[in-house]
Amino acid sequence: MGQKIVAMILAGGKGTRLEALTKKVAKPAVSFGAKYRIIDFPLSNCANSHIDTVGVLMQYESVSLDEYIGNGEKWGLNGVRSLTTTLAPRQTEEGLSWYKGTADAIYANIDFLDQCDPEYVLILSGDHIYSTTYDEMLEEHINKNAECTISVYEVPIEEASRFGILVADKNGKIIEFQEKPAHPTSNLASMGIYIFTYKTLRRALIKDAQNEKSDHDFGKNIIPMLLGEGKKLIAYKYKGYWKDVGTIKSLHEANMDLISDKADLNFDAIMGGLKIYSADTYAPPQYVGRNASISDSLITQGAVILGKVKKSVISDYVYIEKGATVENSVLMPNVVIQKNAVVKNAVIAPNSIVFENDKVVGEGEEVVLYARKVKAHE
Repeated sequence: MGQKIVAMILAGGKGTRLEALTKKVAKPAVSFGAKYRIIDFPLSNCANSHIDTVGVLMQYESVSLDEYIGNGEKWGLNGVRSLTTTLAPRQTEEGLSWYKGTADAIYANIDFLDQCDPEYVLILSGDHIYSTTYDEMLEEHINKNAECTISVYEVPIEEASRFGILVADKNGKIIEFQEKPAHPTSNLASMGIYIFTYKTLRRALIKDAQNEKSDHDFGKNIIPMLLGEGKKLIAYKYKGYWKDVGTIKSLHEANMDLISDKADLNFDAIMGGLKIYSADTYAPPQYVGRNASISDSLITQGAVILGKVKKSVISDYVYIEKGATVENSVLMPNVVIQKNAVVKNAVIAPNSIVFENDKVVGEGEEVVLYARKVKAHE
């Protein structure tokens, strides 16, 4: 049965810049904001947009991510008329082939899209933090009779060389794509969010797959190909909060944004009045001890706070003992901070322990990642 729009979430990245956090976990499954996973955001955005068919394309450490996503129940995408499907690389007659790039990942699942028979395909990254609906973007795509609409984020011109930059005319029509240009002529950074008319996308993917010299990437290959063919591509300016949490520092910054006192940041501003759905850990209520001190922090259920916490994000089943101090830090699930330990400007990986009297401190603007699990002899 034909559908209006199907979402495809690219969630197969290894996320090497997140170091120990992605050693055994796919980047989209990394904890965020005390009670969420990164992938909760694009999936919730789809649910809030009433997109009822979602494919999640996995590759690196796909088993744990597949278990987390399940049938999409957490996001209400498992009903009679809704579907969430995880799509990993498959064994075929030609053998097992890993996804070679973002475009190749979609091409490898073209049979899934053909089955859905959509008018439009929404392509998303599984590792960005933002809360929105895609209704307005789709409406603009339809009204402007575009073949591809790309969501763009205005960045300071001095930072534009770090991004894929789109140059658009006064009507929003894209006239040029610049991949991390040394001298950018625009500040419209591609967010890696695309709406394609499916017939256009399908033809482009097949053509790209036949090009042995291609990197099979949307930014490097598909978009320039369509521009070269004179197709109508539109830039959609996104106005809300958006963060690519690809490094320890950016992950820390995004967590700190949740507890910012700035009006355009903080938890309510980032969530934009929308719900972000996630797994319920069924943890008990948080407990704050008599002599504990907490300020400017986000504390979720299951946490036990007996020490001092300032400007930090504390996940479920975290235990902070008496005399311990945690400041400007992110503590992921099942972390223990023992007596008189000091944690500052840090991200503490899940299931880690900071031992009594130890210090985990990032100096100045440095953010430290700490990952140490208790061994049997300890």
